[in-house]
Amino acid sequence: MSETGGTMHALVLTNGGFAREPSGSTLEAMEPYVEPAELPVPEAGPSQVLIRVALAAVNPADVMFLKGLYGQPRVKGRPPGFEGVGEVVAAGAEAPQGLVGKRVAFATGLSGWGAWAEYAVAEAAACIPLVDTVGDVDGAALIVNPLTALAMFDIVREEGEKAFVLTAAASQLCKLMMGVAREAGFRPIALVRRDDQAELLREAGAAHVLNAAADGFADDFAALCREERPRVLLDAVTGPLASQVFHLMPKRARWIIYGRLDAAQTTIPEPGQMIFMHKRIEGFWLTEWMRSVPQERRARAVMEAQTRFSDGRWHTDVTATVPLGEAMGRLPDELARPNGKVFVKP
Repeated sequence: MSETGGTMHALVLTNGGFAREPSGSTLEAMEPYVEPAELPVPEAGPSQVLIRVALAAVNPADVMFLKGLYGQPRVKGRPPGFEGVGEVVAAGAEAPQGLVGKRVAFATGLSGWGAWAEYAVAEAAACIPLVDTVGDVDGAALIVNPLTALAMFDIVREEGEKAFVLTAAASQLCKLMMGVAREAGFRPIALVRRDDQAELLREAGAAHVLNAAADGFADDFAALCREERPRVLLDAVTGPLASQVFHLMPKRARWIIYGRLDAAQTTIPEPGQMIFMHKRIEGFWLTEWMRSVPQERRARAVMEAQTRFSDGRWHTDVTATVPLGEAMGRLPDELARPNGKVFVKP
């Protein structure tokens, strides 16, 4: 297959736009959302590059996007997959021609031609040339989780309190953030739903690990709040758990929502806390952070992420690497396994 004018194998979306009804964050099966296809290799637009994909990550945001529950509409017939790693093989007229031949981490959220394919299209500005000491596994997962971890830890650092709370704390993103926090002398409070994750998270940097499904969780967490005075809740779950946690946190607590793994209704037990305890609720979306922060801050975050992967302070836990041709049958089961990342390999 040539890199221009040929065809490629891909998984493509079978639906467009947004879903009318919520369906949870679990990928039960591939068939309602994607199908295998052979389609023309896309062309890079003026500010874009064409990338031969080596490896593509599968993130919770990808699952929500497949199901029409993410913050941007699906385009029927196009490949999903928000990030990956590969070689730039062509560049548009307005894109830096020096990227051609480079191995890059890339994000496809702005281009609409995703990474679950042999070739993807990305805006040149959404590509990160990789140093040789960052392998393909870490490169394929360099943007969504690492940059989110660094950006959200900046929020914690600016707030000033050493303790902060993480839901879904066994995720790759949270483990990366806890490592940064421990180095800086902060004290992450990790909330999980299984006792067997506790030791893993202490090794990752958690100061405290609580099982939110255990009897007595509310009392234990309330006591810990009195001791540690956490001000920031970084929440990927929402639903009843996050509502309860935020309710128990002290004055001036900030609930920062960056995911919705629990599709159950999210309630505010006592709205008066917003008035009299100066609590507040806000959202975090990496796409918006990338658009809004100064270019120097983005560059520092990118360099820090590559340095951490290169020197071994960070590493990507891998659950499975699934060949593109096996993804329809294997991906849901692999995503149901805990504690690591799943990748698609064209």
